[in-house]
Amino acid sequence: MTARLSLYQKAEQELYKLDRSVKAKFYDFSHRFRENPHSNGLQLKALKGDSQIFSARIDDSYRALLTRTGTDERGRESWLVIAVRHRRDVYEQLSVAINRVSGEIEFIDLSVVGESALRRAGIQLVPTEPDPAPVAHVAPAPEPEATQDADPAALPLLAGHDAELLRELGVAEPLIDLALTLTATADLDRLVAGAPLLSQDVLYGLAAGMAPAEVRAEITAAVASNDRIDLGDFGAALARTTVTTIDDALHKVLEEGDFQAWKVFLHPTQARLVDRDYNGPARVSGGPGTGKTIVALHRIHHLVRQLKPGRDKPILLTTFTKNLAADLRARLTDLIQDPDLLARVEIAHIDELAYRIVSENLTGSVKRRVDDRTALGELRTVLTELGQQNTWEPEFLIEEWEQVILGQSVPTRAAYFQTRRAGRGRPLTRPERSAVWGILDAFTTHLDEKGIETWGQAAERAARYEMERDGRILARQAYKDQVDGRDLIHRDAEASMRDLKHRYKHIIVDEAQDLRAAHWKMLRAMVAPGDNDMFIAGDTHQRVYDNHVSLGSLGVDVRGRSARLTLSYRTTKEILARALTVMSGEKYDDLDEGTDTLSGYRSVLRGPVPELSAYATWEDELDGLATTLRAWRDELATDEDGTTRDIRGLIAVAVPDRDKVSQVIYHLATKAGLGYAQLTSDGPRGDGEIHVGTMPRFKGLEYQRLVVVGTSDRLVPRMDTIERYRAEDPARYRRELRKARSMLFVASTRARDALTITWHGKASPFLQDSVPDTAGGAALG
Repeated sequence: MTARLSLYQKAEQELYKLDRSVKAKFYDFSHRFRENPHSNGLQLKALKGDSQIFSARIDDSYRALLTRTGTDERGRESWLVIAVRHRRDVYEQLSVAINRVSGEIEFIDLSVVGESALRRAGIQLVPTEPDPAPVAHVAPAPEPEATQDADPAALPLLAGHDAELLRELGVAEPLIDLALTLTATADLDRLVAGAPLLSQDVLYGLAAGMAPAEVRAEITAAVASNDRIDLGDFGAALARTTVTTIDDALHKVLEEGDFQAWKVFLHPTQARLVDRDYNGPARVSGGPGTGKTIVALHRIHHLVRQLKPGRDKPILLTTFTKNLAADLRARLTDLIQDPDLLARVEIAHIDELAYRIVSENLTGSVKRRVDDRTALGELRTVLTELGQQNTWEPEFLIEEWEQVILGQSVPTRAAYFQTRRAGRGRPLTRPERSAVWGILDAFTTHLDEKGIETWGQAAERAARYEMERDGRILARQAYKDQVDGRDLIHRDAEASMRDLKHRYKHIIVDEAQDLRAAHWKMLRAMVAPGDNDMFIAGDTHQRVYDNHVSLGSLGVDVRGRSARLTLSYRTTKEILARALTVMSGEKYDDLDEGTDTLSGYRSVLRGPVPELSAYATWEDELDGLATTLRAWRDELATDEDGTTRDIRGLIAVAVPDRDKVSQVIYHLATKAGLGYAQLTSDGPRGDGEIHVGTMPRFKGLEYQRLVVVGTSDRLVPRMDTIERYRAEDPARYRRELRKARSMLFVASTRARDALTITWHGKASPFLQDSVPDTAGGAALG
């Protein structure tokens, strides 16, 4: 007899935390179970408390808990592993059921709730396998103070809500009465720690003050099944439940630990965004940790499985920077295990894509591209040659050129006079526009003579080439329609193969808020308008490159196809609360002529309060950083059984500028004895365990623990470079402050489990708590 065996997601998470030897035994157990689940050695038997749950022996100490999910036409049994436990942690009060709202299989374990909460609810846990012989009594460890018997006069956390509401919103039945008795937040934390995700989100939402209608719309509706749910049909429920096949790929993931798997974990409330069909471009927005990138990656996985067989690359995944593209490639590789499917996806950062388009369309040599700092130096040279060095600020002119002239592909001086300059702040008169055009015309001539161009120029040129190509494709299709679809073999013989169809069938964009207008024009021309053509993920609160666009004006119409994620599954409540103070009072656009907000943005996770530390000097701050990093390294470097772990990429340090990155790296290497890898445009450089980089380099990345250093007054924001704009160009001054806020916000929300923020001297004004100017490293969290 053979059996089909799957693994419940929470069981997989339990396995991550077990000793490596137990993981190996479980893997062996799964093979034996598939061969014959009823063999005597496995000792398969139903629990007395819930006959739907069966216990099977892994070894003398550990048990697999399973539920039967049906039998196929050949008589092959289907089973789901719902937990892997030490036998002393298996109780009769465990239960498995089908959720009446989502239709998914849910496993409930009340042992995590805490003794005092169970006692108040009149529940006593009974072990399934009591010790065979009496043992010396050991007093249980006292519970945390917050979970001792509550004040009888204290109001329940869910006062005003009843069992029927919780049932309607999808809370698992065994948790409902217990949840209504809780009066302490610590008890609620323990209850939801082992609860199914839907129950966890609903209970946290109500306890946080969300109205039932908000919970219904944002949480319950997102996972509610459209099927008629039969609470006894576990076979149908299995199809609606996130499970893992027990195979070699799973074995590899278990060996690597849970952080990599967590980076591609799709929450059930996000799944509908992934699987839906859209009749045009769709956008998903949301704060850090809400899963925008994960949704985008799973969207690719969904789309690539729908493709007809072939060897082409009809799906494009693009983002703003090289290092982020490398991270997305690694994550997508973890998610799409089939190399043939993965090969159908092209992954390229947006400037790499533009460079390739320009190269394809030029017969001569391609110009060398230069960064913004080099371009600024060349513009200063031109201003000096024109005698205008004291008339115009080069930074203002570069931005005008990049955002207005290149961004809107303005071809002539006359057209520039009519061009909108939304968001630019400082107005320009007609004579001033004429002067600006003359200077920038001389600047482009200067670049041409030197054989160089900026990335903005390359993007504008690539957009132009792709839009011309798109025009030829559409003209061909219009002619074909005109002649009733007749074969165009003679006409096509004179055309390039590139002009017969668009480059891609689907385009997915991550970190959309940082793309230039020219980038969007290029992407729009690369894919035919239609179903599922573009999927866009971004958050304008995390914009750090000051590229402001309106998608609708660029032909990317997302009206009616936009979704906003508000629940964070990475950033804890404590980290989120700290990060949100940085953004206090600011307004941000939504990429489409409207405003975006972090209102309603909340976390369902709990963790330690971020540590804020002040130091007298920069050297003191570096010493404190080394102490923190050594402690974290030692904590993460070994498993519970003492086995050494590879912690590369789990810890990071975010720094305000490149000079201080060098100083941090020098200190770690020469004085602290810590290995490092520097975050560059090409990804981490070096193989040390601690990643170090400027704040913008952390966009889209995630770490278990992170320190933000150097958050001192006049460093964050960098007042020596922006102070002069306060009077000269107030709009730009506000933009620079907003950009600096966004960088600190991005850096602070890269941490999953622990965050420390430090400074020397006076703290940044963005850290709004009352803090002393110097504090010798004292924690202020």
